[in-house]
Amino acid sequence: MNPLIDYHYAQTRRQFFQGAGLNLGGIALASIMGERALGAAVSKSQVHPPLTGYPQFAPKAKRLIYLHMNGAPSQLDLFDYKPELQKFYDKDLPDSVRNGQRITGMTSGQARFPVAPSIFKFSQCGKNGMWMSELVPHIHEIADEMALIRSVHTEAINHDPACTFVMTGSEVPGKPSLGSWISYGLGSESNDLPSFVVLTPNFPSSGNAQALFTRMWSSGFLPTKHSGVALRAVGDPVLYVKNPPGVDPSDRRTMLDALNKLNQQNFERFGDPETQTRIAQYEMAFRMQTSVPELADLSGESKTTLDMYGPDVSRPGSFTQSALLARRLLERGTRVVQILHRGWDQHGGLPVNIAAQCKDTEQACAALVKDLKQRGLLEDTLVVWGGEFGRTVYSQGTLTKDNYGRDHHPRNFCMWMAGAGVKGGTTYGETDDFSYNIVKDGVHLNELNATILHLMGINHSAFSYKFQGLDQRLTGVEEVKVVKGILA
Repeated sequence: MNPLIDYHYAQTRRQFFQGAGLNLGGIALASIMGERALGAAVSKSQVHPPLTGYPQFAPKAKRLIYLHMNGAPSQLDLFDYKPELQKFYDKDLPDSVRNGQRITGMTSGQARFPVAPSIFKFSQCGKNGMWMSELVPHIHEIADEMALIRSVHTEAINHDPACTFVMTGSEVPGKPSLGSWISYGLGSESNDLPSFVVLTPNFPSSGNAQALFTRMWSSGFLPTKHSGVALRAVGDPVLYVKNPPGVDPSDRRTMLDALNKLNQQNFERFGDPETQTRIAQYEMAFRMQTSVPELADLSGESKTTLDMYGPDVSRPGSFTQSALLARRLLERGTRVVQILHRGWDQHGGLPVNIAAQCKDTEQACAALVKDLKQRGLLEDTLVVWGGEFGRTVYSQGTLTKDNYGRDHHPRNFCMWMAGAGVKGGTTYGETDDFSYNIVKDGVHLNELNATILHLMGINHSAFSYKFQGLDQRLTGVEEVKVVKGILA
């Protein structure tokens, strides 16, 4: 007996009419979705087909690399140059600057808020004289490819909600990530690798690590095949990607075919779309048995390329190797690659710790942009770098001439973008003399995400998914604008 059929036979007249509206709505939805289903049927040979009609207009970018510095890098010590702060060393932050804005419980009990100027030297680089710290000498070399945004802001003041917000457009867990939205809309050109891949490299032992949560690359309420696939930093990139001893690939193929038949029967019986996702993911896992080992084999890379990325490129699990793998993933058709590097939460000992974090990452970030450019990939690849919020101008804890810490600061922070459709050499947005408030051209995180979607040929306001009675969007329900000042 089929319990679903039994349930419908047992319905009362009242239950029938209560459900009839939903049933009619389902018929209407099926009609609306017919074109999309037809498009999917036409693209059946493509494992990750785009939605019908996507991209919605000619894209500048076909692929995305998102470099997330988890823990929040200090904008004051990297990209937001404030030379006048030296005059305010160890003086209290003026009340007129803070203006009663909330601060975290980690510094709210301090007797005073002493201003801590950066101890690092800044210089101008690139044709337009973009200011950068001595901590990022290799990134100096790509200034003409970058749009540096100094006025990004968010509502979240603590790491977990802030990281959830920067990746999903909401502090509330359960929403799809940026990579999942793009995978859902644009699909992927690869039939052998996931459309959305996540890398979580190792970080210096001195780093204060914040936890990473799968919600940062989850598909939320979108079909689960659009979740990011996290490749492991050490050992096999994917657990059990190799067949056990004695299992031949042809045997695995036979087992998978039998399993797919059972899943297809299950789908025909209950119509659960997640069953189709399960079939597709089993097929992808089978293909990855060949594609992933080839992806991770760097023996074909030239010495020039390896040297450009730096000495850690051969160390499994390093940020450097992850950056090179990101380029190799894009070459093989993956749509979105997200690298999450932890250890940037520097409440104390900032000068030593941020130097270690930069040493671990900045050469590889610059090399990635250079590598993409010399291969002709940067012209249609978008690279994004940033954290979840900024750091305070005042010191958390004891302040000395060579040591200080900084608390969380959501009012303004720096991010940069490079590549497809980005106006290179651009510095956008301004903050006050204390890097505490935005005074010109603020950029909300949802506006940044709207801009990323725009570069990839998607109108963020017309890109939605019906869930819980709402047309859900990555950029939220309020209207936000594309940041045209950074576009070429």
